[in-house]
Amino acid sequence: MAIIKLSAIERRRVSAFFTCLMLAIFAWIFTVLSNPYKYSIKAVLVFKNAPQKRAFHSLQSDTVGVNLTGSGWDMLFSKMNAGNRSIPVDLSQLENKSYVVLSSQLEQINSRKEFDQQITGFNPDTLYFDFSNRKVKRVPVKVITAIRYERQFSQAGDITINPAYVIITGPEKVIDKIAEWSSDTLKLDSVGETVKTKINLRPVNEGNMSVYPGNVQVSIPVDEFTEKALFVTVKLINNRSYDNVKIFPQKVKVTFTIPLTRYAEIDEDFFEATANLDLWRLRNYKVLPVTITKIPKYCKIVKIEPANVDFIVKK
Repeated sequence: MAIIKLSAIERRRVSAFFTCLMLAIFAWIFTVLSNPYKYSIKAVLVFKNAPQKRAFHSLQSDTVGVNLTGSGWDMLFSKMNAGNRSIPVDLSQLENKSYVVLSSQLEQINSRKEFDQQITGFNPDTLYFDFSNRKVKRVPVKVITAIRYERQFSQAGDITINPAYVIITGPEKVIDKIAEWSSDTLKLDSVGETVKTKINLRPVNEGNMSVYPGNVQVSIPVDEFTEKALFVTVKLINNRSYDNVKIFPQKVKVTFTIPLTRYAEIDEDFFEATANLDLWRLRNYKVLPVTITKIPKYCKIVKIEPANVDFIVKK
């Protein structure tokens, strides 16, 4: 392969040529980017001064095209930072209209200096809204949890929520369908003591709805659990013919888990065990299974001994 050998003078000439070429390219780019241009970017609409007596629903996207005039440099940097742009829109006109003309607020929007360049127009320029009766409703808060406890620890009582209710406001047809308002998911690992924390509520997805307050205080009692066993009397149910029925045994041993702090206070009166005579009368059962129909909510059944009872029916 042939190798071109240049003299020192020729190398300086080639170097000077490429240097001048690069300077010319940079000068051309600088001149092009310094010229004025009209261009458009996307921006998110942020509503303010919403009407108090009318619930509204926007009939178009929450983004609009913003027409700008600026240099090529402005256009370049605007494209790079387009994701951070927002347009504040005053909705006070909706008290007696069903639409808002953005160009009528152009001076006000430009005065906020959200954009470094002057805004010349919007696409679309007119925003249309649908209206319905506005309703205020008080609904309970539902706390969503995903908690992993330490070994032998678990929730030991009801979750306390403060405040337990929130106020939701919005279109009547939407509000009527809401029976509760959930929180963000509370995720915790290796929990071995009572949890007290603040948790945010699920945000609204519609611009015409509001929830107050936006967060609640939550207390989740946590305790170490152990096993306990009690003998509970079995109650016969559905003895409709007033038959003389004897069941054997009359008591069953119920083993369950219980928080250590409640161990001493729980006795057989907190439980109810039943045997359904209809299972014999209608289904010809030979023995009756025992069902626990009453139990403290913080306890869990481990086993029932025996799980079935024998019976004798005397007419």
